[in-house]
Amino acid sequence: MQGRVLIIAGSDSGGGAGIQADIKAVTALGGFAMTAITALTAQNTLGVHGVVAVDPAFIRQQMAVVLDDIGADALKTGMLHDVPVIEAVAEEIALRAKGVPLVADPVMVAKGGHPLLAPDAVGSLKARLLPLATVITPNLPEAEVLVGRPIRDVAGMRAAAADLRALGVPAVLLKGGHLDGDTVTDLLVTEGGAEEFVDARIATRHTHGTGCTLASAIAAGLAQGLSLRDAVVRARRYVRAAIAAAPGYGGGHGPLDHGVTVDPGRMLR
Repeated sequence: MQGRVLIIAGSDSGGGAGIQADIKAVTALGGFAMTAITALTAQNTLGVHGVVAVDPAFIRQQMAVVLDDIGADALKTGMLHDVPVIEAVAEEIALRAKGVPLVADPVMVAKGGHPLLAPDAVGSLKARLLPLATVITPNLPEAEVLVGRPIRDVAGMRAAAADLRALGVPAVLLKGGHLDGDTVTDLLVTEGGAEEFVDARIATRHTHGTGCTLASAIAAGLAQGLSLRDAVVRARRYVRAAIAAAPGYGGGHGPLDHGVTVDPGRMLR
């Protein structure tokens, strides 16, 4: 086990996204996952049915006790649902984890359409959290909110990524899965330039938690000393394998097979 990753995000009772997906992804890639839970959701493959917020002071306490004792080699943020939570998390990162790589996934809407970020919190997210990040991993709807315009093609993705970097973010991994077509293009933009990752689209409805899983997989790579590009390449391969091996659970957007890297049979050999 190598690489300590502190994940600050919401819980998904269905196990496909959120903290549950984060822990599974980090573990599947050989890292050690720790958590600060920001909200509890009653959730399944059909959608989010209820949300209970966690007191921002308690979120900070979760972060503080973990960082002071165990420490972290990387951080990952997910669902930070309102201004007080964003402010609390940003303050705690600046206080106790300055310089630790941060993968910020700007979670705004659940797969089923339920809003997970208050509309008035977008400005706080842009001003307080994103400048602390090593890389941000928005999907296209999230990026459209952040830049304030539609993104309809890869050229639009490149322009949006440039605008996101102008917010003070060193790197952007803009995920293009919401564009139409038989291929999916993700765009990694850093100070050194832009790189497109293009793969055939996997035809499936079982994609719940892909964003959480990808961001945590990248964080695991950074925690283990991989370069950002290598962490992204490995994370994308892992997520694609997990989608392809999805177990087919539930009547809606089902979970991935986060354990696709695991061979339980070896314990019997």
